[in-house]
Amino acid sequence: MRAFHPIILAGMFAATPALAQQAAGPSDEDLARDSVTVGIAASYMTDYEGADHYSFFPLPGAIGSVGGHSFTVIGNRASLDLIRNEPGPRWDVQLGPIAVVNFNRNSRGAINDPQVRALPKRGLAVELGGYVGIGKTGVVTSPYDKLSVSVSYRHDVTGVHDSAIVAPTVNYMTPLSRKTAVALFVSAEHVGRGYMRTYFDVTPADSLASGLPVYSGRGGWKSWTAGAVGTVSISGDLLRGWKLVGGVTYRRMLGDAAQSPLVSDVGSPNQWLGALGVAYTF
Repeated sequence: MRAFHPIILAGMFAATPALAQQAAGPSDEDLARDSVTVGIAASYMTDYEGADHYSFFPLPGAIGSVGGHSFTVIGNRASLDLIRNEPGPRWDVQLGPIAVVNFNRNSRGAINDPQVRALPKRGLAVELGGYVGIGKTGVVTSPYDKLSVSVSYRHDVTGVHDSAIVAPTVNYMTPLSRKTAVALFVSAEHVGRGYMRTYFDVTPADSLASGLPVYSGRGGWKSWTAGAVGTVSISGDLLRGWKLVGGVTYRRMLGDAAQSPLVSDVGSPNQWLGALGVAYTF
């Protein structure tokens, strides 16, 4: 199982239902109807957080809006907006739960580097929390583009890293036509000491097993990420039928995470992710 990066993957797909709902020129009935999109993509990303080796793997997902409440289930991440979103150019308050299953370094077989593979594997961390945000439809390019600002908080409840992750995010989405739309986003992650210790520290025993130097970091800002997502309708309408979805993100490791031997010696602070897939909107 590959090590999923939840903020990056959310950024790759979370824009899609909102883009469909904000597609240029729809009727009020189109905007208000329930909409569910399911899809799968081929993703290309690093073996672990901070690695310099990349692999392909499938990424399934489902996103949509039912009764005015939007939801996202993408790879290892799920979220739900508990506040009903009304269609049209207006303010949108966002509030709801988030759940993430963190697979980082959960399998030695998924890691290419022999020194990192020699380190103890980590357990499956389940991170639960919530998010709050605000968005505005009809901002720059048309009555249908949308700018959103949010911040999420989640905490490991399984005791694997037993710490918190705080992630502010800014998204901008705009339709280019009834058939195409694009989105841009930027986010960052602040992590607790436990997260840094679990995924980036090298103990004396770890050093003996792997040959990496002993290292101990602190919590703090771990990374920032920027990306772009695009979707093109195959059937001619973003609100219905088949579409292509693709995107690319860049993540820069920061602070003690970037200085860890897992990143600075055998990995890279520059982390890329690409994905291309198909989806169907009901």
